[in-house]
Amino acid sequence: MDPHKSAQDVPRCDLCETALIHNYCDFCHVNLCKPCVVDHISDGYDKHKIVPFKERRSTLIYPKCETHPHKNCKFQCKDCNNIFVCSSCMASEQHGRHKFVEVTEVFKTKKDDIKNDTKELKNHISPTYEEIACDLENQLANLDGGYEKLTKTMSKQGEQWHSEIDIIINNMKTEIGEIKVKHRDILQKHLDEIKKIQSLIKETLHALRKIEKSNEVSPTIEYSSVTKKFSKLPPKVQVSLPTFIPKQIDREKLYSLFGQITPLSTATEENVLLLNQSNTSIKELLDEPELIATIQTGYRKLRIVISINEERIWTSGEINDIKCFNIRGSNVQTIETDSEKIPNDMAIDSDGHLLYTSGATRTVNKVKNGKTEELIRFLEWKPVGLCITSNGNLLVTMNTEDETQSKVVRYSGSTACTEKQTIQFDSNGKPLYSRDDKIKYITENRNNDICVADSEAGAVVVVNQDGKLRWRYTGHPSVTKNEPFEPYCITTDGQSHILTSDNCNDCIHILDQNGHFLRFIDNCDLREPFGLYVDNNNNLLVCEWQGNVKKIKYLK
Repeated sequence: MDPHKSAQDVPRCDLCETALIHNYCDFCHVNLCKPCVVDHISDGYDKHKIVPFKERRSTLIYPKCETHPHKNCKFQCKDCNNIFVCSSCMASEQHGRHKFVEVTEVFKTKKDDIKNDTKELKNHISPTYEEIACDLENQLANLDGGYEKLTKTMSKQGEQWHSEIDIIINNMKTEIGEIKVKHRDILQKHLDEIKKIQSLIKETLHALRKIEKSNEVSPTIEYSSVTKKFSKLPPKVQVSLPTFIPKQIDREKLYSLFGQITPLSTATEENVLLLNQSNTSIKELLDEPELIATIQTGYRKLRIVISINEERIWTSGEINDIKCFNIRGSNVQTIETDSEKIPNDMAIDSDGHLLYTSGATRTVNKVKNGKTEELIRFLEWKPVGLCITSNGNLLVTMNTEDETQSKVVRYSGSTACTEKQTIQFDSNGKPLYSRDDKIKYITENRNNDICVADSEAGAVVVVNQDGKLRWRYTGHPSVTKNEPFEPYCITTDGQSHILTSDNCNDCIHILDQNGHFLRFIDNCDLREPFGLYVDNNNNLLVCEWQGNVKKIKYLK
C-alpha cells in the first residue's frame, strides 16, 4: 500500500515529501526532516529559526524596526503611544528617558485576553443567543396553536348565532389572519437579527481561534476585546396573542356585540446578559390554575395571609389576633395584639420576624421571640399596608386621620427605621393615591417597582424605585365580570408577575411587569378573594372573606 495514501500515514517533510518530520522552521512555517534543514537555511541562517517539531510555533515573530531594518522590535515605548522600538531606538535621543515594556509581556497578556474572550463567547454569550433564538423559534412554532385556539373560541360563539352572522365571523377571522401575519413578521424580524448576530459571533470565534494559534505579534497585540460589543443583548421581544372577548347576541348590533379582537401587543424589555451566571428559568402560566390545598382558619372576614415557609402561614381576620397555621390547618401559634382593632397588614422581615401595622395605635410593630415591640409610632398618620423590599427596606402606605392625604414612605431596614423616601405626588403635583382610609396594600416587584392596590381608586398604581409613576391598571373588560374593578390585595412572584385580588368579581388579575393584562384566575371555586401571597415555590395563597386560605398552582 502507498504510505502516502494510507489513513495511518504520519506527517512528512514539506521539502522531500518522504522523510519523517524532526524539525520545524518557526519563521517559514515549514515541516523539515534532518537532511532538509541544511537546504532550507542555505539562503542565510539568520532568516530562519529551526526548532524541534514538538516546539513548533514557540518562537515569537517580532516586527522589523522601520528605522533600523536589520533589527527586531522587542519593546514598546509607553511614552510614544506604545510604538514598537528596537534596542537601537531605545538608546537614541528620540526616546531618551522614555519608559519601555517588553513585547513578550504584552503578547502574553493579550494571548490570555484572547483565550478568555474565546471562552466567554463560546461558553456564555453564544449559548445565550442560542436560547433567545430557540425562544423565538418556539413562539413561532406555537403561533398556529394559539391562533387556532382563538378561531375555535370564535367558532363556538358563532354557532349560537343565526346564519346571518357568518359574514361577520369570516371578517373577524380575516382580521385574525392579518394580525397573525404581523405577529409572525415581528418574531421573524427579531429572529433574523439574532441569527445575524450569531453568525457574527461564529465569524469572530473563527478569527479569534486563528489569532490564538498564530505566533505573529502584530495581529495579536492589535486585538481589541469584542465581548462588550456582543454582551449588550438586543431587547427581549414579547408579542402577546390578541384575545377574543365574546358578547351577548343583539341583532341590532351584531358586529359590535359579537366580540372584539384586541390589537397585537408587542413589548420589549431590557435583556441583560450576566456573564458567568446561569439565567433564571422562566415559568409560563398554566392554562387552568390548580387548587392544591384548602386551609380552614375559623376566621370571619379573613384579610391577610403571608407564608413563613412551605409548612406554615400567618393569617389575620376579624378578631384582634394573629394566628399561625400549618399546611394541614392546625393552629400552632397565636399572637394577641395590643390593639382593639385587627392588624391592617403583615410582613416577614429578613430575619424571619413578623411585622404588622396597627391603625388604632398608629404603630408598626415587630414580634420577636414571642414578644411584641414597637418599631415606629406616627403622630398624624395611620399606617396601613407594609412590605419588606429586596434590600431589607420597609415600605409603608399611610393615610391622615381626616382622609385628606395618602402616601408611601420608605424606611431603611426594619430595626432603626430611618425615613428615606416619601412617595405622594406625580410629576404634575397631583396625588398618586386616593385619599380615603381604605387599606392600600403594597408590594415590591423584582424590578424594584413599588406596586399599590388602591381599591377606592379602582386601580393598581405602580411607580419605579425613584417614585416616578410608571403605569396604572384599571381592570380588564370581560362579559363575565360585571362588578366594578376594586383591587384589594396585591402580590408579586419570581417572574415579575403582579397579582391583585378582585373581591367583587371573585377572581385574581395577573399582569406583567409593564401592566399588561395576562389572564384571570377565576376557577378553583374562589369566593370573595381578599389577601394574596406568593410563597417561595411560586404557589399562590388566597384568603377568602369567609375564612378559607386556598393554595393555588398557576405556573408551569
